[in-house]
Amino acid sequence: MQDVTVVDHPLVQHKLTLMREKNTSTASFRQLLREIALLLTYEVTRDLQLTNTRIETPLAPMDSPILEGKKPVFASILRAGNGLLEGMLDLVPSARVAHVGIYRDPETLEPIEYYFKAPDDLADRLVIVVDPMLATANSASAAIEKLKERGARDIRFVCLLAAPEGIERFQRAQPGIPIYTGAIDEYLNDHGYIVPGLGDAGDRLYGTK
Repeated sequence: MQDVTVVDHPLVQHKLTLMREKNTSTASFRQLLREIALLLTYEVTRDLQLTNTRIETPLAPMDSPILEGKKPVFASILRAGNGLLEGMLDLVPSARVAHVGIYRDPETLEPIEYYFKAPDDLADRLVIVVDPMLATANSASAAIEKLKERGARDIRFVCLLAAPEGIERFQRAQPGIPIYTGAIDEYLNDHGYIVPGLGDAGDRLYGTK
């Protein structure tokens, strides 16, 4: 699929299998998501721009590469996005963070916003939006619209799992925004869950029903 990158690294696929298992504990699920997030971040940031800076090693001075420009923004779609966010910050601790509070109405599956907080200079930064599941794509698209309203222009979306229907809807609503995912599953069921999936990521992450 155009503008879709499946991160098929063996460690991602191994850890994802452990997360899918219904008997995996809350603690293990949380740790695995954090570990996968680090690997996904490695892929989504592989083309960040570099510049050279003059440093001194214990042996000699040298010109060495360093990230150029302002640090990226990780925009977490609450609440489940925070499970990915923690692992991403392990890899890029200097990143700025935005939070977008959106939940899906269980009857209509439409997104309902309840919170938004982001840095003021989104237009000058790469914004990486994170949510474990790209199912109906309603929440992801709504979050991105809010970020665009605040000036975001360079946007990427990272998820753990995606449904084909979610990808199609996302690309129709947000053309040109690349998607990075650990896997594309079979389909979306009538309740808006990805099949075979792993259940409700937020509930499994935080031990709620």
